[in-house]
Amino acid sequence: MAKDYAKKKQSKSTRKSPARKTQGQRHSGNSQPRGTGLRLYGAGVLTGIFLSFIGYLVTLPDPTVSTAQTEALEQPEVIVQRPRFDFYTNLTQESIDEVQELQDTVEPAADVRKPPAATELPEPYLLQAGSFRQQDDAERRRAQLLLLGLEPIIEEISNGNGIWFRVYLGPFESRELMVKARSLTTNQNIETLLLKRGGT
Repeated sequence: MAKDYAKKKQSKSTRKSPARKTQGQRHSGNSQPRGTGLRLYGAGVLTGIFLSFIGYLVTLPDPTVSTAQTEALEQPEVIVQRPRFDFYTNLTQESIDEVQELQDTVEPAADVRKPPAATELPEPYLLQAGSFRQQDDAERRRAQLLLLGLEPIIEEISNGNGIWFRVYLGPFESRELMVKARSLTTNQNIETLLLKRGGT
């Protein structure tokens, strides 16, 4: 039984070729041009913008109504009364005797030419700007205070703990001068201690 294999191969090859053509036709027939979705999206955005603009135009006030009419509708009318000057008639009715009686009952004013001495401190105060074991450290602190425009004094004190060199500012004539000196030292991170003249 002899079979003809050559005819079989030809028939198989002829069958497959039409299938390839149909697949090629399917892809070419179903493909859409690119950008169609993008065009639809752009058309939707433009439509939304146009409808928003129309909505904005609807909310605008009517141009036929004048601004004076709208202001009159919005603000209530305010009535302004003119001031009355009655002292012309009151002065002519007053008698001189009544004015003199008023002057007798009024106390004289205090002397305002001299300012009160409330800013003076009852006792002179000092500011202690540091206490050091070494005199060189005290001299450095004194130099810092001199640069601030203050007049520091160094005092040597000996007690049971040894010799100390203390830097003082003052005595101050007024509370304002003391506060000013204290604020200058605080701005330079120099701590001060407020002392009475006799105490330490």
